Amino acid sequence: MLSLLTTRPLKPLFSHFTHSLPKLPLPKLQIPKIPFSPSPFKPLPSLSLSHTRPEPASSSRLFSSVKMASKTIEHIVLFRVKPDTHPSKLDTMISRLNGLTSLPSVLHLTAGPISKNRSQSFDFTHLLHSRYKTKEDLASYSAEPAHVSVVKESVLPICDDVMGFDWVSDLDGPISPRPGSAMRITLLKLKEGLGDGEKGEILTVLGGIKASFPEIDQISFGENFSPARAKGFTVGSVSIFPGVKEMDGLDEKGQMVEMEKEKVRSLLESVIVLDYEIPLPTAASL
Repeated sequence: MLSLLTTRPLKPLFSHFTHSLPKLPLPKLQIPKIPFSPSPFKPLPSLSLSHTRPEPASSSRLFSSVKMASKTIEHIVLFRVKPDTHPSKLDTMISRLNGLTSLPSVLHLTAGPISKNRSQSFDFTHLLHSRYKTKEDLASYSAEPAHVSVVKESVLPICDDVMGFDWVSDLDGPISPRPGSAMRITLLKLKEGLGDGEKGEILTVLGGIKASFPEIDQISFGENFSPARAKGFTVGSVSIFPGVKEMDGLDEKGQMVEMEKEKVRSLLESVIVLDYEIPLPTAASL
């Protein structure tokens, strides 16, 4: 405190004070020797670390609480059922296709009638959408005797056109869309001679759609890797909505299809846009 309150030198004052003190001998301190003995304190009980730090990143608990993008195989098949098909045969086809969801390699599968076909050049009537963990799982599904039987006995006899489309997606969100949700499938055929730069531009546009339309729960897109069955279409996307109301709401504003087309219109030769409602469980399946 003195150094903060005075500006006078303190050394002379301190020197005078020390010379005035009598010189006294310092007493010798006696430090008693204390014999060593074990600590009288009991050790603390061991503490569980489960409440003080998170579990490792490999923990299933952590993955269950965090949504992470994962590689998923999208598989889409479009059917055009013959107009004179008897309803019972059509019902059998749809029932048997949906029964394939029990195959071990299938993560998700739904099949049924297309609710709205927005394409003028292709008049498909029904579709199948399924998902797989790997390309090998998709190949295993295709080779399953149950799948081969359904195709030969219930699909080909009543359909006069079938189209397949597959891609790898960085899927963010649930593998199985909620029953009652709505799906919009968009398939693009690019003009001949386009390179990877133009394909990348189209994929970038598809990837940005979800950010522009919060009504979309999930979007998946990618480049087809099964060209033999795709009729020249090379890029596809699936947009999942909470329901038909939300999907149709964008169309009332004239936004959804036009935005997908406008930014890449000059690069496209043809477009297929189909709407599908994932059916609710029937009373028999509850």
